[in-house]
Amino acid sequence: MDIKAKTEKTRTTLISLVMLGIAWQLAALGLADSSVLPPPAEVWAILVGEWRSGELVFHITQTLKRVAAAFFLAMGIGSVIGVVLGKMPALDRWLDPWVVFFLNLPALVVIVLCYLWIGLNETAAIVAVALNKTAMVIVIMREGVRSLDPDVAEMARVYRFSAWKRLRHVLIPQLAPFISTAVRNGLAVIWKIVLVVEFLGRSNGVGFQIHLYFQLFETGYVLAYALSFVAVMLALEYALVQPWEARARKWRRVQTPA
Repeated sequence: MDIKAKTEKTRTTLISLVMLGIAWQLAALGLADSSVLPPPAEVWAILVGEWRSGELVFHITQTLKRVAAAFFLAMGIGSVIGVVLGKMPALDRWLDPWVVFFLNLPALVVIVLCYLWIGLNETAAIVAVALNKTAMVIVIMREGVRSLDPDVAEMARVYRFSAWKRLRHVLIPQLAPFISTAVRNGLAVIWKIVLVVEFLGRSNGVGFQIHLYFQLFETGYVLAYALSFVAVMLALEYALVQPWEARARKWRRVQTPA
């Protein structure tokens, strides 16, 4: 993406966010009840106060740690299983019902069962989130392996590529778009499930704070913590995920001779 396109995209994103803020302000004025929907300025004041006190930074950090642990666990296990199932159709036929089962198992059920079986601790929280995401990663990576170009694999065989070269120059480049899709979906799903995990059984984190202020009927604080973490995830999306996805897809573009 060239500089002009990036500038245009940034400008469009900012305008879109401003329009969202205006719609929020109008809705708050229409309701005329800050206990139901506080205006943006009030939520911003709460957010700044929580930031200065250190509470916001602490709880966001705790949530990010859980998101990172569950994300890498789900991506690692799911990618390996997905590649294996894509390469071994016979095994895939046997295990496909298992994948479908875990894919459709409600996240709330997994969270509750992990807390019952493992206990109300950090391990249960991370395992519950990872289990909810792993099946999705398996499906995405399995489809990626099924779409691999056999001609490229044959070329690697003819030139006697080592296992490392096959992985680096044949498998990963072709799977890169699927990996980026799994990463994007993973971040979008995992952080939401982490908030539910914290809501139900943790003593810190953004989800815990939302639960606390929900009990106190403090809508402004609920919005402040929710929107602060949404902002963090949007920053990760635009700063890391989208640039990496663009690089991952770059090799697929057909280069026309000048």
